[in-house]
Amino acid sequence: MNLSSMLAARAAGGKPVRVGLIGAGKFGSMILAQARHIEGLHVVAVADLDPAKARGSFARVHWPEEQYGAASADDALSTGKTWITDSAAEVMACDEIECIIEATGHPLAGTRHALAAIEAGKHVVMVNVEADVMVGALLAEKARKAGVVYSMAYGDQPAAMCELVDWVKSCGFELVAAGKGMNFCPSYRYSTPDTVWDYFDFTPEQVASGDFNPKMYNSFTDGTKAAIEMAAVANATGMDCPKDGLAFPPAGLQDLAEVFKPVSEGGQLEKAGIVDIAASREPDGRTVLNNIQYGMFVTFKAPNEYTRQCFNQYGLMTDKSGWYGSMWRPFHLIGLETAMSVLSACLRGEPTGSSRLFRADAVATAKGNFQAGEFLDGEGGFKVWAKAIPATESAALNALPIGLAHHVKLKRPVSRDQVVSLDDVDIVDDLDIHALRDEQRRLLSPAPADTQAAKPALADA
Repeated sequence: MNLSSMLAARAAGGKPVRVGLIGAGKFGSMILAQARHIEGLHVVAVADLDPAKARGSFARVHWPEEQYGAASADDALSTGKTWITDSAAEVMACDEIECIIEATGHPLAGTRHALAAIEAGKHVVMVNVEADVMVGALLAEKARKAGVVYSMAYGDQPAAMCELVDWVKSCGFELVAAGKGMNFCPSYRYSTPDTVWDYFDFTPEQVASGDFNPKMYNSFTDGTKAAIEMAAVANATGMDCPKDGLAFPPAGLQDLAEVFKPVSEGGQLEKAGIVDIAASREPDGRTVLNNIQYGMFVTFKAPNEYTRQCFNQYGLMTDKSGWYGSMWRPFHLIGLETAMSVLSACLRGEPTGSSRLFRADAVATAKGNFQAGEFLDGEGGFKVWAKAIPATESAALNALPIGLAHHVKLKRPVSRDQVVSLDDVDIVDDLDIHALRDEQRRLLSPAPADTQAAKPALADA
């Protein structure tokens, strides 16, 4: 609650927080839209493979052209302007930049950028949840050893869920579930980039504006993004994914505490301590009343009768028993809020959520029946969706993570809804990322969350 005053003190001392942004797409544009209005925050450089596209992003979010016309990092530092480059390595080489925001959305490039930033002694705000869910536990360990912060991006739903989980634990309530809302029906699972716009209310003009990526939006629609984000939350909080993947039970605000409690207590969870999604659509397509499509939530249990009575006295929305309550945040504003993570890392040395363990995984699952010789096309594509499962299950299946499922060839057939194994594909590229995955296996967390949390030496070994 004091980041703005801490930043003001830094700015008054002539020491702005200096940032490098990698990726000037939709999320990056939203970051830029606010950055110019935060006194004491200086975006020194923006790296994008397409500098012309990056300049278009600056123009779209109303930056004066001269403000992003720096000729180099040194020029940006001396003038207070921003430099656009196509080289992430050049941004990393600027010693004065203390924090890198990785917003490419590309899991392989994002992993490499994060490693380079950590090696350069810079904090990392990882917008790229696709990379985080794949190797985030290992990246966070490397960051701790290097004395820098590796953080989820505030404004995105995983960081907000981690914040709510922290609130539950800090208040002494019993954590039962954490999740987010989502516009989802079971039939959406097999959406493709050719059909995705049927599920959104965008006009053709909006789609043609260049700010909308069909594969990205399809990853939202088919449940892939949900799997990625919920597995990342599990890795950051010590919670679990359901053993057979997210269930997406429909639930409005009035029903969160009733639905997101264990089956043994009349709810729909296999056990307490689970992450899942509150679908905003009934299975027949009807909109759920008071849905939380754009928000995040937690459910929790009173530890004693007195607290249960207080839940009732102060109007908390509870289940019928009064023992289980819910708390939520109705909206998240994506990159418009990400400066919170930057300032938390640079001024407090704290992440806004960070993977601690390899506890959950988002694994590639076939959208249809495919033959040997066919190529998978990754997140949001035609061939696979991601399923969030416990990391122990992923390890037992030798599952292919969704982040490594792009442009890989099948060497044997797979069937619809089958988890794709590493043994099902030819592994010829990105061997460095596969090596990181192998290294991360020592952080595999089969122990209960409370037991594991009491053993920090595992993550710091």
